[in-house]
Amino acid sequence: MRTSRLITRREALKSLAAFSTATLLGRLDAADLQPNPLLTRRIPSSGEEIPVIGLGSWITFNVGDDPEARDECAEVMRRFFGMGGRLIDSSPMYGSSQAVIGHGLAKLGRTRDVFSAEKVWISGRDGAVQIEATRRRWGVPGFDLLQVHNLEDWEAHLPLLFEMKAAKKLRYVGITTSHGRRTADTERLMRTQPLDFVQVTYNVRDRELEQRLLPLAQERGIAVIINRPFREGALIREGARHPLPAWAGEIDCANWAQFLLKFIVSHPAVTCAIPATSNPAHVIENMGAAYGRLPDGAMRRRMIAYVGSL
Repeated sequence: MRTSRLITRREALKSLAAFSTATLLGRLDAADLQPNPLLTRRIPSSGEEIPVIGLGSWITFNVGDDPEARDECAEVMRRFFGMGGRLIDSSPMYGSSQAVIGHGLAKLGRTRDVFSAEKVWISGRDGAVQIEATRRRWGVPGFDLLQVHNLEDWEAHLPLLFEMKAAKKLRYVGITTSHGRRTADTERLMRTQPLDFVQVTYNVRDRELEQRLLPLAQERGIAVIINRPFREGALIREGARHPLPAWAGEIDCANWAQFLLKFIVSHPAVTCAIPATSNPAHVIENMGAAYGRLPDGAMRRRMIAYVGSL
């Protein structure tokens, strides 16, 4: 599993100056962060590389038909893509989020180069009908990844997804869970099903998965997407009441979002974290975690101890 090279202090300062100027001018894109390389991880089942930071849509993109709110979400997507982002994740559970993503992709002309990660979330055998309705909302030719959301009726849906993959109508198959629920069922499916992805909850305060599921993902060659990296903003709010430690600069963190995200994506089993936001400024902060140095084992322990002391 490859990470990009470490940057020098001179490179970091040069990139920070470019970052600040471009942000003020409202035209930040990945070129502004050079020579910092975009950090990526390989999907074990294919070798394809994707950026370590993606974009979630739970709550934040559920804005209904409000045209201004939809355009604000499209601006989040524009900045996300501009900084090298690819993977966007959603679900039928997320209200209007799918249609809002579709609006943004159409507006930006990104329907064919997004890494589309969706879910099937329905009881019974109507998964194919739901998937097609979801595809129309996104406006994409097909999905890169389909996941069984919270293992809902997985016995019916996983065979369908594997059939779609075999027919080359789908590239990857996965399952999801969150909040540490159904861990035993998730582990069983990871051991018995040919999964490409698993999506789980992991962050600096929720680390139980380090004991079994994350090592199992490495053993089985399963890519890992991390949801709830900020505990729906609670960790950011907690951090805002305390100073970011000066040593965070050693891993090129300028804010708490980057500190929390870099802890997550530095775990060798993690492929991608998917923070959700409807704020264009916040997506720039989040994507900053996909550039620069990542913590090693000693630094990760230091990060855990600091957050634990707050």
